[in-house]
Amino acid sequence: FLMAAADPQVLALAAQVTESREQDIPLLLLKLKGILSCPSLGYEESKKVKQDIYDYGLTQYCLLVLKRDHSQLCGAWATAAQLAEILSHCCVGLEVKEDPEEFYKKFLPSAVDSLLVLGKRLQARFIRAIKDKEKQDFLHWFQTVTDAICWLFGGHIQLAACVLQNDRFLQLLITDDVETAIIMMSVLHNILRINSSVLLQVEEETLHSVLDELVYKLSSTTNPAVGSAATKLLLLVAKFCKQLVQLFTARYKGLKGLLSKQWTGKGFDRELNQLLDLLYLEQSNGKGEKQEQHRAACIIQAAWRGFQTRRRLKKLPQAVITLQRSFRAKREQELQHLTKQKEDEALKLQMQLQRQRAMRLFHERQLALLEVVHASQVNKYMEEMEEKSALTIQRFWRGYRARRIFHQQKQSLKEYKAAIIIQRAACKFLEKRRRRRPLSPWKEPKGLTDEQRVALQQKVDDYIKLHPASQMSEEMSKELHMQAQAKLAQFLLRSRLDQRAAQRREALLAQVNTDVELLMNAPGLAETTEKDLGAFMSRSIPVATKARQTHNTMLKYTRWPWWKKLGDEFMEDDVIPDDAVNTELETLFIGGRK
Repeated sequence: FLMAAADPQVLALAAQVTESREQDIPLLLLKLKGILSCPSLGYEESKKVKQDIYDYGLTQYCLLVLKRDHSQLCGAWATAAQLAEILSHCCVGLEVKEDPEEFYKKFLPSAVDSLLVLGKRLQARFIRAIKDKEKQDFLHWFQTVTDAICWLFGGHIQLAACVLQNDRFLQLLITDDVETAIIMMSVLHNILRINSSVLLQVEEETLHSVLDELVYKLSSTTNPAVGSAATKLLLLVAKFCKQLVQLFTARYKGLKGLLSKQWTGKGFDRELNQLLDLLYLEQSNGKGEKQEQHRAACIIQAAWRGFQTRRRLKKLPQAVITLQRSFRAKREQELQHLTKQKEDEALKLQMQLQRQRAMRLFHERQLALLEVVHASQVNKYMEEMEEKSALTIQRFWRGYRARRIFHQQKQSLKEYKAAIIIQRAACKFLEKRRRRRPLSPWKEPKGLTDEQRVALQQKVDDYIKLHPASQMSEEMSKELHMQAQAKLAQFLLRSRLDQRAAQRREALLAQVNTDVELLMNAPGLAETTEKDLGAFMSRSIPVATKARQTHNTMLKYTRWPWWKKLGDEFMEDDVIPDDAVNTELETLFIGGRK
């Protein structure tokens, strides 16, 4: 702060505001009006006083007070309106040199927003007021606040767009009250007079909202004052912004008829006629331009239709062929469907006839049997027949269920077997390659140096000294050797006898299994022939049977598909997998092996 150059009145007021209570600050700030309106102040002195007021924070105090609840202030709405006027006068003509961005981009927009909020509250109180005295007071305060707003954006032109884009300004403008609506339209008139291009700077939605409200006021009211204000605003917009006249004719098509029918002879015919002339002129220009566009569109459409027609004529033969092909295919499909339907019906009829015939034969056979069976055995016979029938039904049902499950698992089983075969082949291939891998050449270990050899010999001698070997005589050595030889001979003799006994047991078990198999497969005594007796009298027949089956197994193995023998390409040619032979031989026992 420049304390020596500061105005003494401002300095004293700043000291009082700093030392006073919060509720007394609004009344103290009202003294700024007397300081600013002092007749002895010139232009430069006024700027200096405003700069001092801003530097000492009194302008910020005014803004903070306006953001509070105005009904709680001392003096209520009158004090708030006076503070709004003081704030606007303090800001106009003020040139901030230190941190101008804070003043122009934050403080001024915040002041505009606070003034609009105050105006919105005063407008609401004016509309709700019942007594004439209250209505006059609120209207006077509302006029004071709007004048402060106009004075503020008159001194700072960039605030005109800020005011117009504020949502609260649109809320103030969109009202059915006549007095406040006229005041707000006068504010809009001042905005356009100060900055004529502001409507082209705001967003399209905001522009449409403002114009829609003005046209709505013309169409919804019959008050001449409202109509005159709205008409003058539209005329001002049309004069300053020629681009918006086309928007009038395109967006509000019935505006000319509304103006000429409803507002002619209401006391503002001169402005009304000027607006109508602009609208009719734009319409005539628009019609000529539209006719030209219509003619160009007709030419483009004619060329496009001609191109489409020529292209369609070129594709017509191919289209006819495609249509015929699709028709024939559809007809063939329908004929196949009818044929299949007839076959299904014939099959169904045939199965029904077969079922009826089978039922008739079953009943006839049952009656014939009942005639033969004794009366006392009928119940027993019926129970046996029911049991056989139940077994037959169960057998067929189990077979059907097993086949269905098998068909469901067939593909997965096939994939599982194929995966096993591929894995087996890969494992065998890797094992074979590992076996064929050449051994790394032998590398002779490095020899010991003389020092290492001496050190190692020293370690060996030390170990022998620490762990001396036990002494054994030659006689004890020979005796121990003879005992070991005797035990080894006994072990070899016993193991040879055990091996012969095991071989004999295996041979006897194999012979017993072969005899059991022959007895189980042997026919009854009434059907026995000499050939069957030879199987029990000679052992050559089982051997021949085994040879025949082994030969058949080898033939089947050679006829296997490639994927079953995929893993056998790494085997020798004369080796057959044991699982293949065992699958064919199953339970045939020859020579002690299954």
